[in-house]
Amino acid sequence: MANKQESFEKSLERLEALVEQMESGELSLEKMITHFEEGSALVERCSKKLSEVELKIEKLVKRGESLEREPFDSEE
Repeated sequence: MANKQESFEKSLERLEALVEQMESGELSLEKMITHFEEGSALVERCSKKLSEVELKIEKLVKRGESLEREPFDSEE
């Protein structure tokens, strides 16, 4: 399993590798279960990190006494 201190990027890379291996159809049932369990933990970790980043972005957008939500547009 991945280390709790791993970066978001490392967790995402590991998740992608697990999915690729699972989709290959070459894993035993036992390995599929192990990969699924690890992948589920990674999805949870990545989701939590994304939620934390979203909260930080909202704080940065804060104006005056009110919080104005603005969507994050990666194309800008």
